[in-house]
Amino acid sequence: MLKTKRLVLEKLESKDSLFILKLVNTKGWIKFIGDRNINNDDDALKYIKKINENLKMTYWVVSLKDKTSIGVITLIKREHLEYYDIGFAFLPSYHNKGYAYEATKEVFSHIIKSTNFRFLLATTNPQNKSSIKLIKKLGMAFYKSDIQNNENKLSLFKIDLDKIKIDQLINSFFNAFTNKDTIPNLNLLRTTCIKEVIIIKNTDGICEKYNLETFITPREEILTNGILTDFKEKEINEKTIINRNIAQRISEYEKEGIKNSKIISGKGTKMFQLIKIKNNWKICSLIWEER
Repeated sequence: MLKTKRLVLEKLESKDSLFILKLVNTKGWIKFIGDRNINNDDDALKYIKKINENLKMTYWVVSLKDKTSIGVITLIKREHLEYYDIGFAFLPSYHNKGYAYEATKEVFSHIIKSTNFRFLLATTNPQNKSSIKLIKKLGMAFYKSDIQNNENKLSLFKIDLDKIKIDQLINSFFNAFTNKDTIPNLNLLRTTCIKEVIIIKNTDGICEKYNLETFITPREEILTNGILTDFKEKEINEKTIINRNIAQRISEYEKEGIKNSKIISGKGTKMFQLIKIKNNWKICSLIWEER
């Protein structure tokens, strides 16, 4: 079971047959997905059984907190596609309410945490503008066109899940220093970096080298003793290169705060080297320069 603020997602079961019967016979499903010839409850039960017997298919039924079923999120490994394909379909009365985005984002998070998938696809009819809009909102980019056996031309979108993991990791790194409207959490650096991380500051040709603890200690002190307040550092531009289990990220960043009652600001560049250990990315070295 997966949960969001407004929704509950549970694996498809035989008890969902009447809902499935209704969903697969909506105009949108028939137009953009296809007629499954499900005309009664018995047909729906057979359809559900077929799905659940296929180890390469997972269907989540999306319900409101009052247990009203409103849609499905699907994860399918199709024979002719190289990666798993994520999909979604909702009853018409629940369109344009943000439910599909909310539910699909939760499944994304589940996949990232529980699998070692590198890429994920989404397949849609090029005429299905609302579907394409949601797919792009999820961060997926057009990959290529695909022709199914029935000769319908579909659009394939793709997302790099390792890139999402690295984005989240780097975001955690920058957030660790923030004490504007929050308490700084430099302990995050101990989870984002390997213990043996090498950290080097090189500004104006002056090199300062740190290990993890000599880097954290003075920054934790200045961010908590009142000397540096309202501080925030954030990434404003990035370039990421991923090659299997190693990666590099170049981050342009900016910072601002109040130090000894004076407003300070600045920009710089951080270069991260990262490694993937099991299913998790970690920072193994960092070099940065302030401007």
